[in-house]
Amino acid sequence: MSAAREYGLDDQYEWPRPPEGGWTADDLDRLPNLPPHTELIDGSLVFMSPQTRFHSRTMRLLENALLAQLPEGLDVDREMTIKLDIKNRPEPDVVVYREEAVTDDTDQTWYEPENVVLAVEVVSADSRERDREVKPRKYADAGVPHFWRVEKNDGLPVVYVYELDPATRTYALSGIHHNRLKLTIPFAIDIDLTALHGRR
Repeated sequence: MSAAREYGLDDQYEWPRPPEGGWTADDLDRLPNLPPHTELIDGSLVFMSPQTRFHSRTMRLLENALLAQLPEGLDVDREMTIKLDIKNRPEPDVVVYREEAVTDDTDQTWYEPENVVLAVEVVSADSRERDREVKPRKYADAGVPHFWRVEKNDGLPVVYVYELDPATRTYALSGIHHNRLKLTIPFAIDIDLTALHGRR
């Protein structure tokens, strides 16, 4: 039996077929009926599984804390893509960017890497390799200066903080933070990671 039929897709349904050489970053805005939060990695479409409660709560905790502590000239969004190059448009869970990255177009869907200060990935079971290996390598190569990888440990977030080495265009681990994330770069920030399930 066809897997497509199990999903309720009949013989009339047509899956998006990539063009020769793969999809481009601009195609991501033009392809109809893509699932929410589709990424482009190496010219291939990557569909994401539904989020867990941990994933959603962690994103909210980080976004709220960053919003409350951002210096002037910076802003934060959840789930906005970064157009790294013609074949790569990943979607970090949280992104801190310079305000000049914002255009007058309210339908803007991506930022340029030179305007991104921090990309954050909350690791999920289906994205573990991408979040740990593929995406950090691509962010670093594009010059994104700071990257946080967030893992779950005993139900709470653990934040692995990386800083870009400009000479090698790779990330160096600068700290692993349990319970509390307190940093001075890229700006002063203090987050109680144990407040994951609390309300402000």
